Amino acid sequence: MSDTPALPAGYEFSADTARVDVDRVHGWLSADAYWAIGRTREKHERAMASSLNFGVYDEASGEQVAYARVVTDQALFAWLADVYVDPPVRGKGVGTAFVGRIRDHLKPYGLRRMLLATHDAQGVYEKVGFRPLDRPDQWMVHPFE
Repeated sequence: MSDTPALPAGYEFSADTARVDVDRVHGWLSADAYWAIGRTREKHERAMASSLNFGVYDEASGEQVAYARVVTDQALFAWLADVYVDPPVRGKGVGTAFVGRIRDHLKPYGLRRMLLATHDAQGVYEKVGFRPLDRPDQWMVHPFE
């Protein structure tokens, strides 16, 4: 899509799960992501196995600098989860461009909607078309924990 911000020079997007640095991503999420603090490696690997996985990588070193996963039926619905950008590359536009690339990757599926939850990054997502729920009173949750 033409409104997708470009990744900063020197970074590349990938939808190849085999490229994901599982150790690095698990470390980020389980130690630094408020929604996943303490998540076990086994639970993270199970989540990855049932999701589409995405990354942004430093082109020079090959090091992963961002991660996200999407839970989807690939027909109607998607849930964007575990979006994480390594602190040293935050503020460079990687996160916004990354989410835009994920949105573009999912576009051919013809989904009706993609949801996410965030405590503090609404501005990042608004830049690529996310908005608050039109009718939040229609949504419900069943917490298992």
